[in-house]
Parts: sequence; structure tokens; C-alpha cells
Amino acid sequence: MSKQASNVWAGFRRFLGLSLLAGLLGGCASSFPPAPMAAADADYNYVIGAGDSVNIVVWRNPELSMSVPVRPDGKITTPLVEDLPALGKDSTTLARDIEKELSKFIREPVVTVIVTGFVGPYSEQIRVVGEAGKPQILPYQQKMTLLDVMIAVGGITEFADGNGATILRTGEGNKQYSVRIKDLIKRGDVSANVEMRPGDVLIIPQSWF
Repeated sequence: MSKQASNVWAGFRRFLGLSLLAGLLGGCASSFPPAPMAAADADYNYVIGAGDSVNIVVWRNPELSMSVPVRPDGKITTPLVEDLPALGKDSTTLARDIEKELSKFIREPVVTVIVTGFVGPYSEQIRVVGEAGKPQILPYQQKMTLLDVMIAVGGITEFADGNGATILRTGEGNKQYSVRIKDLIKRGDVSANVEMRPGDVLIIPQSWF
């Protein structure tokens, strides 16, 4: 067999292998149930994550009021309060914790905490991987939908198998659901729009054809 013929045969075998792989992947994707339209929890409360900023207001004590970042270790430091855990708490819980610490130095402190610069804990962030325009991590927001996510990541690439995409739902023990991104953003099919949940991973595979 000539070298040229050998290269052609090798190329054909690679193509055949990719075709079989694509078929297998397609079969796997179709075996996942469709993602439910509604997924948001009505009782959802935002919890603080590393990278958030918290504005702390201490009534009648302006010298103790300030905005501080949540460190990568999930703690904050303010005047009279050092290394206080903030990660995973809501603003009300953190305010009560700060009051408890300040009560060692001032009488009956009243604290309000306002969260700004929302990032959220890693466990609740939305991750988009694969053939997205800009694969990235997004902070979860109440009632966030698949369309919201796709706008944030710049849609899908020309190589994406949009209707073969899946959502890995970590909040349900890594259960996987199929979603129809191509129908949603290319064909305007609003029935393909679904709600996201905290911790979801959106996986967009490559199309081989």
C-alpha cells in the first residue's frame, strides 16, 4: 500500500471512530430526561461567598461602620472583630454574629449587613463548560433561566451540539437533564427555556457533523 493510500485509510478510520463516538454520545444525551421548566426554590436565600463585599452599619457607631471584602478563606475582619466566618451565612445571620462580638466592647450594638458585589459560594455558582462562546462561572440569581445563562456566556460556538447539551444538577445528587439550547437561541423556541438551580453545571458538547 502506498504512503498516500495509507494516509487516506488512516484518515477514514479516524473519521469512522469519531462517527461512532458521536453516535454513542448522542445516544447518551438523549437518554437523559428533559430538564423541568421550573426549578427555583421559593424559600431561596442568598448566602455570602468568598469575594463578596459586605457593608456593615453599626448604629450610632460610625467609626465601626465600613465595607469589607470576604476573604478567600470565607472570613471578614472589622474594627474590634477579627477573623469572623461569613461564608455560607445570610446577611441577617452575619449581622447577629457581629453584634455578639461587638457586645464584648460596646453596649447593645445594633448591626445591619448589606451584601454587595455578589459572587456567592462556589457550591451555588453556575458553571458553563464546553462549546459556549465564553465558558465561565456565573453567580446564581433567583429565577435565573437557561436563556439568561446563554446571554451571559455569548451563546454557543459554530461547532456546538446545542440540542445535545445537558445540565448536571449537583443539588439533586448530580442528576443529569437534557436541554435544547439550539432550539432556544437559534429557533426562538421558548418552550426550551428552563430555570437553573444553584450549583448547576451546563455541559455543551461538540458536534462532529
